[in-house]
Amino acid sequence: MANSMTGDIHKVLGNSMTGDIHKATTWSIVLSVMMIAAGVLAIASPAIAGVAATVFFGWLLIFSGMLHLVYAWQAGRAGAVVWEILVGMLYGGIGVYLLARPVAGLASLTLALAIYLVTEGVLEFVLSFQLRPLPGSGWLLFDGIVTLVLAAMIGSAWPISSVWAVGTLVGVSMFFSGITRLMLSVAVRQVVA
Repeated sequence: MANSMTGDIHKVLGNSMTGDIHKATTWSIVLSVMMIAAGVLAIASPAIAGVAATVFFGWLLIFSGMLHLVYAWQAGRAGAVVWEILVGMLYGGIGVYLLARPVAGLASLTLALAIYLVTEGVLEFVLSFQLRPLPGSGWLLFDGIVTLVLAAMIGSAWPISSVWAVGTLVGVSMFFSGITRLMLSVAVRQVVA
């Protein structure tokens, strides 16, 4: 009799856990579809997506600036306090600028993106040559070439590239993140079912 009760408890707990996983994966699938749709919209309207990303980034900088100012009072040393206050004011100032002038901020972010991509491409070249005897190092070289071509496309057309670069990249990232999340959610649901 004890064995049948134990089996019933395991069955009830198993069904409860399976139900929880099913509910979680359902929400994850819904979120995935929303991310895919948002990615497609961002790719279709890259200028709007770019301005939205600039505004979002502006708010993040303001929040980060406030955190630096709060932390400044706990830094201890006078030099650390001054440094934290300056960094907080810089972050906050840039954030306010991005919110006040999102189109100009988008142009600045696009230029920063081009500089970042050049840096990443060069580092991938260096790393690919350092890892040259290892299998797969050619992929780093390929990634470096693609990254530098993208940087050249964005940088050579700047500031006109501001209209499409950030929004398109955000859209592509959201689209593929949504696809990845969807595939993982479906895989988890199939394993549990």
